[in-house]
Amino acid sequence: MTALHLTSVFVERRRTHGDLGAVMTLRFVAKDPGTDGANCPTVWVDEARQELVFQGWKAEADMRADCLTTGPIPDSEEIVRLPMRMVAAIREACDVADRSTVQ
Repeated sequence: MTALHLTSVFVERRRTHGDLGAVMTLRFVAKDPGTDGANCPTVWVDEARQELVFQGWKAEADMRADCLTTGPIPDSEEIVRLPMRMVAAIREACDVADRSTVQ
């Protein structure tokens, strides 16, 4: 397994929907180290909302069907897939969230 170098950076932007005028601060943690860096799974930490934010591959119909056996998926939620090689990035995101000054 290749060592993964993670870089955390802040990205601030004004919301264009929802809480107009509110600032959302995202801390970029990592992109999937096994891809070319474009259009690949990514993990961030939103310290203001105290959430982990993931970009992943859409789940196929058979995977969605398997997931639905445990209950419905609300319209406001989605199932995404992340490769196991992102475990280090997800752990780093959890560490960033733990270190967050937001309680």
